[in-house]
Amino acid sequence: MSDTDFGVEDDDYRNDEDFDEGGDINTIEVPTARSVLEYLVKSVVESPDDVDVEVVDRRGTVTLEVTVAEGDMGRVIGRRGRVANSIRTIVRAAASKDDSSIDIEFVD
Repeated sequence: MSDTDFGVEDDDYRNDEDFDEGGDINTIEVPTARSVLEYLVKSVVESPDDVDVEVVDRRGTVTLEVTVAEGDMGRVIGRRGRVANSIRTIVRAAASKDDSSIDIEFVD
């Protein structure tokens, strides 16, 4: 049986609104959480232009991956991870406005 037996074309499986130009899941899935995360991290680091937040969908779980300049990771993590945990708490609260639960990873 082929897809056309059900009256569905191959292109119908892919909704262009769900994908950006690179084929990744649309980064607008959690706009409030992403904006809050970017704002908080840029406020902490010395090089705010080097902050990058990427939305990744891993088996149904939305993960926000944060990349910063080489010398700024310590500022984002903080002593005993307190700054990172505080950022996670605030951004997860913001994600509730997006009706989503998220994970946050700080990537080296």
